[in-house]
Amino acid sequence: MNSCGEWILLSKIPYLGPKRCRELVEYFGSPREVLSAPFDKLSKIPGIGKEIAKLIISEARKINVEEDLNLLRKFDVQVITFQDKQYPSNLQNIFDPPFLLYVRGELREEDKDALAIVGTRRATIYGKLTAQRLAREVAKEGITIVSGMARGIDTAAHWGALEAEGRTIAVMGCGVDRVYPPENKELMNKIIERGAVISEFPLRSLPEASHFPQRNRIISGLSRGVLVVEAPLKSGALITAEFALEQGREVFAVPGNINSPKSQGTNRLIREGAKLVEKTEDIFEELNFSPILSNIEVIKNKESLLSPEEKRVLALIKEKPLHIDSLVEKSGFPASKVAAILMKLQIKGFIREFPGKVFVRS
Repeated sequence: MNSCGEWILLSKIPYLGPKRCRELVEYFGSPREVLSAPFDKLSKIPGIGKEIAKLIISEARKINVEEDLNLLRKFDVQVITFQDKQYPSNLQNIFDPPFLLYVRGELREEDKDALAIVGTRRATIYGKLTAQRLAREVAKEGITIVSGMARGIDTAAHWGALEAEGRTIAVMGCGVDRVYPPENKELMNKIIERGAVISEFPLRSLPEASHFPQRNRIISGLSRGVLVVEAPLKSGALITAEFALEQGREVFAVPGNINSPKSQGTNRLIREGAKLVEKTEDIFEELNFSPILSNIEVIKNKESLLSPEEKRVLALIKEKPLHIDSLVEKSGFPASKVAAILMKLQIKGFIREFPGKVFVRS
């Protein structure tokens, strides 16, 4: 059995879970050492004990991962463990990170700048159009869109990112060898081309109801913020928002019709302190995303819409970093006014801020 097979085998032992699997590997050094450890040594590890030690030894003998390895090759699936450098850095910082991830497509370093967009499966036309538009506009600025590929809002968000030729990641509540829902086969193939379809559940895993709350922590964990577009009071999207708060992520919500049950969840989030979102600038302002504009003509057109004061400050910022004090001195504006102008220029994507109040052109 190769190393990949050992990781999969350990992850499939019942009742261990990602947290305990991770602790075992950190204690022994590798899955191989865990699986070959004697009962006496396993049973003395804090949190394991005799019963779980017996379970590890007995279940490891029953599990055959050859079919798993064949399916990895058939579906071109990569297994990324928490020890691998490709493992998403955002996930490393959550309370219960996945032990390993099954990945179709490619995860990239740039995906750390990601926004999750989630909502109800039974979305209204308003909800779908809003999710698709916001995802398209955010993805166009180089931000990865994360969602769960479910019907409704999730599907609309993925399509919006793809329309912008941006990156998008789908987190599944089943094995990545399955298409769920079935009608999203074309969408899944396009996501694999433009991003990644991932899951912590082994191949062949069915989309069981208990899987979805578990996968929701990954959706929020991958992202810097979670945007809930449309959701009733009992919605999985609200579970994702709860995970986001626990993980220290920002929560955003799109306001909806006060008479629609499908907006009760999002409206409640806003009452409880979620950032109200009407346009993409509301998201960029909160997360300090630096929009990526590759089209020079677009930039020139946007510059023509700036106020004279904004143009004056922008003209002072060249290729070399410039401190805010220098901008105050050269512009002749008060420090408070320069700070406000710099914030507007960041939101509009013209400049970027670096530590120490230093600014450069985007």
